[in-house]
Amino acid sequence: MRDLHVFSIPLRTRFRGITVREGVLLRGPAGWGEFSPFLEYDDATSRPWLACARESADEGWPEPVRDLVPVNVTVPATDPERAHAVVAAGGCRTAKVKVAERGQTLADDVARVEAVRDALGPDGLVRVDANGGWDVDEAVRAIAAIDRAAGGLEYVEQPVMAVEDLALLRRRVDVPVAADESIRRAEDPYRVRDLEAADIAVLKVQPLGGVRACLRIAEDIGLPVVVSSAIESSVGIAAGVALAAALPELHHACGLATVQMLTDDVAVEPMLPVDGMLRVARPDVDDEALARLAAPADRADHWRARLASVGQDRPT
Repeated sequence: MRDLHVFSIPLRTRFRGITVREGVLLRGPAGWGEFSPFLEYDDATSRPWLACARESADEGWPEPVRDLVPVNVTVPATDPERAHAVVAAGGCRTAKVKVAERGQTLADDVARVEAVRDALGPDGLVRVDANGGWDVDEAVRAIAAIDRAAGGLEYVEQPVMAVEDLALLRRRVDVPVAADESIRRAEDPYRVRDLEAADIAVLKVQPLGGVRACLRIAEDIGLPVVVSSAIESSVGIAAGVALAAALPELHHACGLATVQMLTDDVAVEPMLPVDGMLRVARPDVDDEALARLAAPADRADHWRARLASVGQDRPT
């Protein structure tokens, strides 16, 4: 029987509509794994997340080919002053900026990106993530405006949602296009490759079923890979770092410096970047932190029931 702990950690800033990150930590013979699908995900969508946690806890990960992984700082869809401060404190030379937030305008996005560019200086890299928030025509206009504000974008991530629209948009803009949801939430992640819909593949280790599953996708999809997080604790981030460390080539900074978006962490030494790099490591879990960050009883019951439901057709 695995050790099982349900955690609840507040976020510093609302992100993806949530202010608290919850999940389950499992301990097996190889160490700790994290199961933290977002609350709206059904059992089928959550199943790969459990496969990733079990891989981490029971099997461990492939041998790394690098000891350090370059990372970007993630900037929520916040005001320019806060965006500037996040980048200035992040210690990274690449910034990923959330744009196309519901209820905000293109002017808001432009102001945020301008603040990020100011904080990075002229030599840093700026990328933006729209989470599929635009249609094709909106994306063409927005990317042009944001590219000017950034003084040149490294790439734009998931500007439109449908993979067919992504392929169409890619032929109408000069900025490289990265696919995230079109891979991790698609019935066929390889349509991105087949339709030539993206220049870069964004892989998230929990939603795609673990490190080994992602390595297979990376090999088959044939695109440069950026490994990104799902706003996990250091336990979950370590799996993403293990993936980035095992890739044969790593051309871009990865979106794994997100522990700093949490107000606390479960690890003795949290997975925080130093000089824009994360060290490849499996963090030790802090017993005092587990107690401090334990979810309230009703939330723990919810997660235990969810874990049982998602895993009921799999061996334990």
